[in-house]
Amino acid sequence: MELGIGIGWRPEIAHEVEALAGIDWVEAVAENLCADHLPDSLVRLRERGVTVVPHGVALGLGGADRPDPGRLAALAARAELLGAPLVTEHIAFVRAGGPLTASPGLEAGHLLPVPRTWDALDVLCENVRIAQDSLPVPLALENIAALITWPDEELTEGQFLAELVERTGVRLLIDVANLHTNHVNLGQDPAKALDELPVEAIAYVHVAGGVEKNGVWHDTHAHPVTAPVLEVLAELRSRVDPPGVLLERDDAFPPARELAGELDAIRATLRKAAPPAGSQAPVESPARTVTVPAAPAPAPSISAPPVSAPPTPAPSVSEPTVSAPPAPASSVSDAARDRTAVAQTALLSALVAGTPAPAGFDPARLRVQSRSLAAKRADVVAKVAPELPEILGDGYRAAFLAYAGGRPMSGGYRRDALDFAEHVLIAGGPADPVARRELTYWWRDRSGSRPPGRATRLIRAARAALVGR
Repeated sequence: MELGIGIGWRPEIAHEVEALAGIDWVEAVAENLCADHLPDSLVRLRERGVTVVPHGVALGLGGADRPDPGRLAALAARAELLGAPLVTEHIAFVRAGGPLTASPGLEAGHLLPVPRTWDALDVLCENVRIAQDSLPVPLALENIAALITWPDEELTEGQFLAELVERTGVRLLIDVANLHTNHVNLGQDPAKALDELPVEAIAYVHVAGGVEKNGVWHDTHAHPVTAPVLEVLAELRSRVDPPGVLLERDDAFPPARELAGELDAIRATLRKAAPPAGSQAPVESPARTVTVPAAPAPAPSISAPPVSAPPTPAPSVSEPTVSAPPAPASSVSDAARDRTAVAQTALLSALVAGTPAPAGFDPARLRVQSRSLAAKRADVVAKVAPELPEILGDGYRAAFLAYAGGRPMSGGYRRDALDFAEHVLIAGGPADPVARRELTYWWRDRSGSRPPGRATRLIRAARAALVGR
């Protein structure tokens, strides 16, 4: 399906998106939409014939667990509500722990990279097939940006994506900003990835801005699109004419004229990079071929360690090599899911719970990723519960980062906001009695009926003291 030029629809810029000229389609974050009611802005866009594509962020198809049926049903419902031609998600894991590792469940609150190994590929492919069977429209998956890389990877990014498409028939959402991010942070060549992946499977393309700090590229979606990202878009366009290209912006929204200018730069890049008529490069490329020997014997099943235990030490990171994939099967072995679960839980625990870095990872880079996850938690909680930074003022961010440093997120962001407020109250804060009263009332209004534990007793005592003043 030809989509054309689009922009990410967000409530903060709904009016600007409606007013932009030349917008063929928009993409909306699926989890931010109600299952039975669309925002008026999206209703108006659909009435004008603008296609709306739901973009999921919470399935975690690269995780060790099979996809949650409830999350799949919710994504399917939004696709049907929008009359969407396809839905999209990410090649990532977003949670770990739980029954497979007999440890507490952990939420990343962010998209984390899947190890490019045959085990992880097997798990991902089965999860994708489950999702495809549950969705009413085709599924496309996005490559993600990364600050860290897994040790002992067996395939390059292009090879991994090519194998995924070959096994499942899934479409691809290629984010050229993420390819640039991985070039800066991990030394991965965007041109090589484009040579190896099946460009004929591309459903559409993302373009977004970011910023470099201390040699690390942060894919913020809150900065203008840079020339290097447009250069990667040009590389892609020299190989294939993508059905759609979309500008993403998630924060620090600029005036409409700046959004229009970025869209014009995208259009100009596509025009200039297009091969001359009649000279379009073939979509099939020998460089994409992945040759593998016979499958190895399956490894024995393992018992999962607790969250704090790192996985078995691994050798240092080296250039990915293509070794043998397991023989095709209708389902993934329990051992493959167990191994994936242990590895992902150890990594996520190091990032959000302060456990030791798993062997083979760069501890300094893990610290960067850990700080990034905590900062994103603070930002998102401030969005879903804007009363918290209003009540706590300038002290909100420092208080939240201190809280997040020792308390991993185990539920969604709204639960995180409640837990943070409860933590502040139990600790005796805020110091200002007016702010404490406001935070107490806010927490009580949203926490619902709960057993009168220590937090409740403290809150009641604080309220009584305020009333008696």
